[in-house]
Amino acid sequence: MAGAMGPWMLGATVLSGVNVLLLTVVTVIWLRNYRTFGSKMTAGLAVFGVAMLLENIVAIYFFFSSGMLYADSPGVEQSVAILRAIQTVALAFLTYVTAE
Repeated sequence: MAGAMGPWMLGATVLSGVNVLLLTVVTVIWLRNYRTFGSKMTAGLAVFGVAMLLENIVAIYFFFSSGMLYADSPGVEQSVAILRAIQTVALAFLTYVTAE
């Protein structure tokens, strides 16, 4: 099915995969910090990380299983890819400052 995916949706899928990796790193750090410090802030960050991780996993699933949702709208495909790119940049910075 990935062969039928246009370049914008392929890019969005790849970016979601990168987001999953980045979110896994920060979520593991936040969970470890929660176990160490037990603060509400680290618990909130861990829940945020899990929610964003699930969102990106579901997005990848839908990109592969329901590509037809975007098939007739190149503008929507481009918008989805741009939003994924913005999320990737934000998560890269978040991962950098969290892991440092």
